[in-house]
Amino acid sequence: MKRNLLAVGLVAACAVGLAACGSRSDDRVASGTGVGAGTGALVGLAFGGIGAIPGALIGAGVGAGTGAVTDKDQVYLGEPVWR
Repeated sequence: MKRNLLAVGLVAACAVGLAACGSRSDDRVASGTGVGAGTGALVGLAFGGIGAIPGALIGAGVGAGTGAVTDKDQVYLGEPVWR
């Protein structure tokens, strides 16, 4: 259980650090979802227990949520690559 909590915390920390790419809310949600899913899948594989797919789903949710609630003034890492 402690290991799963650590994995979720790591996914959340990565999502918070990387989710807010772009000046528009939809850009931050999209980039947060992608980064969170990738990070969650890697953490799920590395720590075992939850697996890659549940880790990706948790990470995508955390990343999308973080991207949705952040503002350009809070975290801005530049425009996303698709713009």
